[in-house]
This record gives sequence, C-alpha cells and structure tokens, in this order.
Amino acid sequence: MLAVLPARAQNAVSMIIGYPPGGATDLMARIMQPELATALGSQVVIKNSAGANGTVGALELTRARPDGMTILLAPGGSIVLTPHTRGAPFQQSDFLPICQVTAALVVMMTSQDSGLRSLRDVVARARETPGALPYASTGPGGTPHISMIALERLAGIEMNHIPFRGSGEVMQAMASKQVPLFTDQGNLVRQYNLHPIAVFSEARTQEFPDTPTMRELGHDLVFTIWSGLYAPAGTPVALLDRIETACQRMMAAPAVVEGLRRMDMPIQFRSRAEFGAYHAAEYARFGKLVQDFNLRVN
Repeated sequence: MLAVLPARAQNAVSMIIGYPPGGATDLMARIMQPELATALGSQVVIKNSAGANGTVGALELTRARPDGMTILLAPGGSIVLTPHTRGAPFQQSDFLPICQVTAALVVMMTSQDSGLRSLRDVVARARETPGALPYASTGPGGTPHISMIALERLAGIEMNHIPFRGSGEVMQAMASKQVPLFTDQGNLVRQYNLHPIAVFSEARTQEFPDTPTMRELGHDLVFTIWSGLYAPAGTPVALLDRIETACQRMMAAPAVVEGLRRMDMPIQFRSRAEFGAYHAAEYARFGKLVQDFNLRVN
C-alpha cells in the first residue's frame, strides 16, 4: 500500500546531509530534525555523507529505495549547478523536489584581522601576486565557488581556490590564518565574528545594511544559496504529499523559526509544485550562466 510511512513509524527516516557535521546545512538539519520527526510520526536520523560539494550525498539519495524512508536536505548548488560545472553522476530526473526551506544570502567575508576591508582591497592584493591570494569554498562547482570565479572573470584577477568539505572546516582554517577569504552563507558572518566585504544580492539587505552589493561595486553578480528537501525518483505521490505536509508543519514550528533566526538563516518555504518549478528554472539559469561566463571547473 502507498501509505507505508505511518505503518513503518518504528523505522527511522534517514535525512542525508552531503556535508560534514558543524557546517551550515548540518546545523539547519539538526534544528529541523525533532520537528520533522514529530510531523512525520517517525524517528528521523541525520546521515552525513560528505564529499564533492554535496555530490556524494546527492548520489546516495539516487540509490535509495523510493519508499519515503530516505530524503535529502541539500543546498541547490549541489544539484542544479554542479552538473553544469563539473558533470555529475546523476540526472535531474533522479530527484523529486519536496519543499524549499531556506534562501540564504551569499556574502564574501574575511576575518577581522586579515587587512581586507573592501572589495578594492581584495582586488589590489590579488593583483600583487596573480594566483596567490587564497580563498576558501565548501567545494568546487558550488554556488559560492562559482560566484568567486565569476568575480575573477569580471574583475580581471586570479586567486587561489582552496576547497574544504564544509564551512566548519573553513572556519578552522580561517582561525589558523590558512585562508583570509571565504564566500558562503551570510549567517556565518555573525556566528564567527567575521567582516562582510560584499553581498551577492540585488540590493542591500536588512541583515547587512552597511555592506555594499556586488552590483554597487560594478559587478552584476546575484546569487542565493537556497536549500530544500528531496526524495528519490519513483517515490509514490501519497508519500510525497505526506512529507510535503510534514515539511510545512516543520517550517512553521516555533523551535525551527527561532533556531533558524539564531542562525541568521532566512526561511523561504515553497510547496512541492512551487519548488519543482523553481528548481527547474534555477537549473536552466545556472546552465546559461556557466556557458556565458565559461565557468566549468576542472
């Protein structure tokens, strides 16, 4: 029967996270986990399957049984962007979008004592020794990495990309002064007392009113790190409906609202139909962007 999820409530639903513990996606998942379990009437277990900027976790979902017992919480770049830039061992048809949960700002940030206070500083230092200025990302081909490659193209500079497995590892590297520059979700700025250099948004934001946008600085670059829940292809509609309903309840729960507020992680809920259309549009947009800027990653 299709309504197997309630009958299997004694079994745990596995929520795959394609990044290691301590990163933004993992922290989000741990805020959502208790409320999702309550809404589903089933235990939810987080499984960190890190690697290749979320590709390892995404691939694991495609190999899961479509029985509603395995879902993936992922930032969009790992699914709709990475295939354009690096190729990926999966197709878009392997994923069924369930609901979007957040949409985070993309911010270029640095440690307070790096000496980099503005984009002008970054460009000047990059031009001093082309290819030497290191910047961190959570993996090649993701939205933050692509935003930096696009900036390099437009500003006519070359920097040194240092990939890490997750934002938790990047913060350790920045604390030990291995890398001075990081572009990722804006919530990390306050969480780790970093200095925001510029925001990849259409206009200045309430979260960073004194931080200029890349557009203000002469570079028409707009990116968002949105995240959502996915099920493997072939999951029955009745199960998708149930998980979607649980997702909506989860995102309205006070504990989740407050937890994400403390993370400075903006909630952006989209239903399954809305999220499916948005996912498809983002896949097409990123494909054009990669082609226009020649952003493929070796």
